Amino acid sequence: MPQDLDTLLVPTITHGRVLVRRPAGNAVGLLAGFHGYAEDAATQLERLVAIPGTDRWLLVSIQALHRFYRGRSKDVVAGWMTHQDRDVAILDNLAYVDAAIERALQDVATRATVPIVYAGFSQGVAMAFRAGLRGRQPTAGVIAVGGDVPPELREDPHARFPRTLLIRGTGDDWYTAAKLDADVAAIEARGGQVKSVVFDGGHEWTAAVSAVGGEFLSGLLSR
Repeated sequence: MPQDLDTLLVPTITHGRVLVRRPAGNAVGLLAGFHGYAEDAATQLERLVAIPGTDRWLLVSIQALHRFYRGRSKDVVAGWMTHQDRDVAILDNLAYVDAAIERALQDVATRATVPIVYAGFSQGVAMAFRAGLRGRQPTAGVIAVGGDVPPELREDPHARFPRTLLIRGTGDDWYTAAKLDADVAAIEARGGQVKSVVFDGGHEWTAAVSAVGGEFLSGLLSR
């Protein structure tokens, strides 16, 4: 880039797509989901619905702000961020998530006592942790599938992690066993409660993942 050019970071207003599924009765909790790269909110909502017991939860699937077409198709997908202007993008995403959660909580009569859990897959795991540790609402837990703790939180000695469930597939070459072990160590070093589960599969969200997620949510409600 020529040295005589300036880079301006200009704030603007945009709208994000958020899908909400309300339970038939009073919600026992709010479960917010973050999809992976080149996915959408509908995909993550299907995963949340597949978790046993979530018929009693208010489900909120938040779609990333950066939308694009998948290949040459008409399928609209999204990604959370790139390395460009990373710090500003993180703040934008956190403000967006906070607004989405506040909006969803308007439907919950007992919002002061409703636990909030964030569940992410792949690229969405970083957002689940950021919302859980840096969001405005108190967080009861984080479910992380196929993705690691973002570096700014892993390296922060003052980070306080909520109860965390880390899940990886045996054949996942992205979220490796080494990354899982590093995440467990980082969370435990800061006094967090973390459980790690390895299932027979790859970089994916399977029925086994949903089952473990259901057990995690049930444990939160029984505390």
